[in-house]
Amino acid sequence: MQQTTRKVLNRRIDADVIAQTDTATANLGAAAPMALAVVAKAMTTLGENEVPCEEEDKMFALATPAVRGYLMQIPEFTKSDYVEMKFLTGPARRIVRWAGFNWIFHPNLTGVGTASEKCYFYHRDAIGSAFDSGEGLNTAIGYDDEQDYSFARASSFTGAKLLQQSGIVQFLHDASAI
Repeated sequence: MQQTTRKVLNRRIDADVIAQTDTATANLGAAAPMALAVVAKAMTTLGENEVPCEEEDKMFALATPAVRGYLMQIPEFTKSDYVEMKFLTGPARRIVRWAGFNWIFHPNLTGVGTASEKCYFYHRDAIGSAFDSGEGLNTAIGYDDEQDYSFARASSFTGAKLLQQSGIVQFLHDASAI
């Protein structure tokens, strides 16, 4: 039950962050399938916006499962000469580092599964996320003898905010073919 309530809180935080990324104004143009050229264009655009792209631990790509499907078809993404970890061995990972970005694949991005999935390339400092773990976190667990069931409940105050428009670019991914 603790894991379930933690997952619910994490999904709420994810939803807050996704809602804020959807307010990004910079984009890479019309919807297109994921390709190596898209990643290069995103890094170039962020660099031209004076984003410190050399801070690899702070550079992220937030993408849909369909993007992962396209990436797996790019030789530079799967060959061990180009990656720090072997992508095609072992279980699917939520985060992968490649081409200067830490890739996060999330199934709840806006437009997932359509011809205009909203994906993002950004510097971590461009987005803020807060969680009130003090008085704002309210948890309750218990057992109801009368109804013979156990319960766990958690609620919190969370928030996210897009802090720097220049630190994020949106990529409209066309997932209609996959």
